[in-house]
Amino acid sequence: MQILNFYPTSAPPGTPVGYIKQNWHPCLPKFTVQNEAKIDVFKIIGPCVVCSCCEDVNFEVKSMDESSVVGRISKQWSGFVREAFTDADNFGIQFPLDLDVKMKAVMVGACFLIRVRMYFKSH
Repeated sequence: MQILNFYPTSAPPGTPVGYIKQNWHPCLPKFTVQNEAKIDVFKIIGPCVVCSCCEDVNFEVKSMDESSVVGRISKQWSGFVREAFTDADNFGIQFPLDLDVKMKAVMVGACFLIRVRMYFKSH
């Protein structure tokens, strides 16, 4: 599997708590979430089309064998006017309450990464 990018998540700055790998796939945005020891913990798999037209776009957080969905990162539809005429986006994150706090921080980092890699409009 080809790795496109590798992103550390730190808390506090300079202290890695986990990593996010962007994996190459011809059709789907795919990421692997790792803990601070660089052990794969979750996969994040997005839809084939990442544009939202009147609905949320969900990136499922799955177990490594992809047998179960353990969470979700969603780009939430905020209405035509806001979507068309502003750069503002709304995202939501769902994960198990008992998830390790370091992995929660990495999931927030993954949300920011998805925002930048999939939805950032350069001017």
